[in-house]
Amino acid sequence: MSYDLVIKNGTVVDGSGLPRYRADVGVRHGRIVTIGRIRERAREVIDADGHVVTPGFIDGHTHMDAQVFWDPLGTSSCWHGITSVVMGNCGFTLAPCAEENKHLVVRNLQRAEDIPPAAMEAGIKWRWTTFPEFLDTLERLPKGINYGGYVGHSAVRTFVMGERAFEKPAGEDDLKAMERQVRDAIRAGAIGFTTSRSPAHETPNGQPVASRQASWDEVRRLVGVMGDLNAGLFEIAGEGVDRAPGDPGLREYHTRLRDLAVETGRPVTFGVFSRRGVPDVWRKYLALLDETAAAGGRMFAQVHSRSLSALLSFKTQLPFDRLPVWKELRALPLAEQEQRLRDPQLRRRLVEASGARDSRRAVGTEARPADYDWLLVFDTVEGPHRTVAEVARERGQHPAETMIDLALEKHLDLFFLQPVANEDQDAALELMRHPRSVTTFSDSGAHVSQLMDSSLQTHLLSHWVRTKRAFTLEQAVRMITLVPATLWGFADRGLVREGMAADFMVFDPDAIAAEMPEVVDDLPAGARRLVQRTRGIAATVVNGEVLLRDGKHTGALPGRLLRGPLARRT
Repeated sequence: MSYDLVIKNGTVVDGSGLPRYRADVGVRHGRIVTIGRIRERAREVIDADGHVVTPGFIDGHTHMDAQVFWDPLGTSSCWHGITSVVMGNCGFTLAPCAEENKHLVVRNLQRAEDIPPAAMEAGIKWRWTTFPEFLDTLERLPKGINYGGYVGHSAVRTFVMGERAFEKPAGEDDLKAMERQVRDAIRAGAIGFTTSRSPAHETPNGQPVASRQASWDEVRRLVGVMGDLNAGLFEIAGEGVDRAPGDPGLREYHTRLRDLAVETGRPVTFGVFSRRGVPDVWRKYLALLDETAAAGGRMFAQVHSRSLSALLSFKTQLPFDRLPVWKELRALPLAEQEQRLRDPQLRRRLVEASGARDSRRAVGTEARPADYDWLLVFDTVEGPHRTVAEVARERGQHPAETMIDLALEKHLDLFFLQPVANEDQDAALELMRHPRSVTTFSDSGAHVSQLMDSSLQTHLLSHWVRTKRAFTLEQAVRMITLVPATLWGFADRGLVREGMAADFMVFDPDAIAAEMPEVVDDLPAGARRLVQRTRGIAATVVNGEVLLRDGKHTGALPGRLLRGPLARRT
């Protein structure tokens, strides 16, 4: 037998959690056909000596819906071993939507997910109205990695109701029309249906995004469509009843989620993080997972491998940007900002103004007012990271002046971390260890100038496996391959087994680690975003073709659209 690709001399960590073993892996026509000792010829060979060979990593929580149109590779995700992503989370999708109404879906995405409208306008050629047409468009796009997508509530609502979607409850005719849209989407291959009821999700003018105007009965009706079809997952960005200790709405919300999972028979999923303001609420979510399972429902949590932190810098966002004196400075080109920051008189005015508060409420991963005991100097990837308050005390300075000085020492090329969740890493570890959780939630494609969590899977391997030894390599690989593949229904991915799709990572477990993030202006229309590369990865293979060697694109674009189960059956 001849092969399209052979990965030779590697140590296979197959995704199952079982012990590693030495073997060659042979691929033909995008599938694994042989695991063992291979002596036959191959069109392409990867020498994996000294490396492990694992399934490609799967990220179940992204917002790559817009990015896929202008970035076939799926950066930064692909640089961290991600070979398949699920997009369309939190109710935000580009379909259903006619081109003349695209401003409605852009409005939902712009502030809630920090995706620049200029980039979407320049980078997306609108060729669809319905969600099935959108999937067909995605199918035709060149893709480096695999993409699956939910249909989003906000898009469904604006498609049916127009401007009323941001202001009013749905009538019976609206509900029936929305049900038809969800039904058509699931039949065409949507992975599921998503919504947001989160107070963090607002439009640029401070309105709730469209899905937040929906009643719970509307949500039940639309998830019920998937129950009738016996297909699809339901993902939700929650109601914000977990942000204050003792909120009586939390138990009622959990009861609704549990009952929805049991009534519809569909899996329900959402993000769970620890938060220092409500340190034990995450335990109630874990209890809900177990309670739902005991009642006969399916429910799983999406958790993170580190703190969820906004990345602050003079190149992106700072806590002071909307304060009058700062606003004037921040409107200048970066080089001029650096020059002006060396003026003692201006520095004094900036420091004096830094304690003021502007009227706009920060949402999501927008920069919050500075709490210097929880602002960290991000000078190395691994850390430990010192707080701005600590450094300021050592220097005998106001913390705002310390931030200015530290940034100037790096010509403004310095990040600060502002944690918004998972501040307690012991809690983060316990969340990852829960049997009904999955380590995902990068938000890749969104919060493009605020957040960089495409590296959460490589952080799991470098920090929790290599440094902390909290997981074995076999356990960690299973957490980011077979577990998400199973939960999202990708039955032919997540394992190195004969007959499975040939998605692989080839990496050095002693070297794999994320590099420092960078700020680049490479979005359409020159819009700004954060990117992050990694080291220690020799090759990334998608559907049997080498996508990246040593982090460099080979020119191949082997990615596919991953449709849901009803479309696969037809």
